[in-house]
Amino acid sequence: MSVFMEKYESFLMEFAKGKTMVLSSSENNKVTSRMMSIVHNNGLFYFQTDKTFRKYHQLISNPQIALCADNIQIEGVCKEIGHPMDNAAFGSIYKECFCGSFNRYSSLKNERLFVVEPTYVERWIYIDGVPFMETFDVEKQEYKLTKYEGV
Repeated sequence: MSVFMEKYESFLMEFAKGKTMVLSSSENNKVTSRMMSIVHNNGLFYFQTDKTFRKYHQLISNPQIALCADNIQIEGVCKEIGHPMDNAAFGSIYKECFCGSFNRYSSLKNERLFVVEPTYVERWIYIDGVPFMETFDVEKQEYKLTKYEGV
């Protein structure tokens, strides 16, 4: 197993099944961000939204997105994959992690499910109190750990 795969799989194992993250999307050079309930399953990230919302139209127009929580930033490409209730794996995890949202929204007819395939991940980690930037270039399968030297 490559160093990249070993480190990336370790990162994914640490990542929660469900996490509230900021989703940034854009259309016509206008970027917007909002909090979303994100589900992680097998290296992919999932969320649902209403097809009448502005973010839906941004995602359809430009599938390049970013997710951010705590000290983690994930860049990726997302695509619509149907209705949330048509994906049992998503529904099970989403209900477990975000039961209220699942019960209120997942069965509504306008809800659509999106999957995000990460292309680049970076996060700050601390080793013996020293900050490092850890990067995963998923497309190139490259891993890098850079010590923060400060100004």
